[in-house]
Amino acid sequence: MKTLVIALLALWLVFALVGALIEGLLWLLFIGLLLFLATAAWGWLKLRSDR
Repeated sequence: MKTLVIALLALWLVFALVGALIEGLLWLLFIGLLLFLATAAWGWLKLRSDR
C-alpha cells in the first residue's frame, strides 16, 4: 500500500512538472497538483487508520 501511494505521488508530481514546463499544458499542472494532494491525503488517512 505504501509503495502504491509513493508511486502515485511521484507520477502526479511528474505530470505537474511537465505541465509547468510546457507552455500549453498549464491545465496539466493543476490536475497534477490536485491529484497529488488528493493522493497524499488519502494515503495519510489510509496509513494512519492501519495502525
